[in-house]
Amino acid sequence: MLNIQRSSAPLGAEILNMDLSRELDQGIFREIVDRLHEHEVIFFRNQHLTPEQHVAFSRRWGDLEHHVRKDCCRPGFPEIFVVSNVLENGRPIGSQDAGLFWHSDLCYMKEPSRGSLFYAREVPVDAQGKPVGDTMFASGTAAYGALPEADKRKLAGLKAVNSYAKGYYRDRKSGPRKPLSEEQKNRTPDVAHPVVRTHPFTGKKSLFLNEGYTASIVGLGASDSDALLARLFEHSTRPEFVYRHQWRVGDFLIWDNCSTQHRAVIDYQLPQRRLMERTTLCGSAPF
Repeated sequence: MLNIQRSSAPLGAEILNMDLSRELDQGIFREIVDRLHEHEVIFFRNQHLTPEQHVAFSRRWGDLEHHVRKDCCRPGFPEIFVVSNVLENGRPIGSQDAGLFWHSDLCYMKEPSRGSLFYAREVPVDAQGKPVGDTMFASGTAAYGALPEADKRKLAGLKAVNSYAKGYYRDRKSGPRKPLSEEQKNRTPDVAHPVVRTHPFTGKKSLFLNEGYTASIVGLGASDSDALLARLFEHSTRPEFVYRHQWRVGDFLIWDNCSTQHRAVIDYQLPQRRLMERTTLCGSAPF
């Protein structure tokens, strides 16, 4: 039986006294999977993982994605996407401006990610030693459940276009990004997914859209589409649906991309260093 401490939000739970560097038996692992499906975000404190151990544990969940931004992957580990503001020889070692907008990882793919496994190697702190650079997670399940029945009926059957280009080229106040290559554009054409998604493992319904990559509602004119999306973006990230994670070095956090969206809080800058590494689970087409 896992020792679990739930957050006060509708999502988020800590699993205590667990060492992910050790081989876990199948029963314990199965319970961890069940707790992710229940809580949508789970985390483990005080982990000490090599890149090999991070990848090995992640592979127990399924196949891993290789991110389209190869320049941001850890050398020798195409499965590990680096999120960091650290510079080496004047060049960034990873994505410096990831997660500034609410989003779900790989929602712009035909088969979006099932989940992400994020390891905190360096966490910035303020002048008082308090960690900064939190991440906020919003439950699409809770957001959908709180909708009026009339809205649920209106949204049933609607699809939304998710666009990697929309998110990639947004103003992030960090200077322009290098243009996408033809290979990157070919890998990430715009794709339409249901606005209300059914979770592939639990069967629960959730809102599946986000301000970062969702561009339009299929079948609606631009003004009606923009108005509906603006209302749903605001609703889906209301404070009562959000868990805010304050990072510590050694945190290993897993989130469910089928039912949540997330956003980074950028309240730090160099010389405050942040170094995180993410593996990303392959998923299935939303329905």
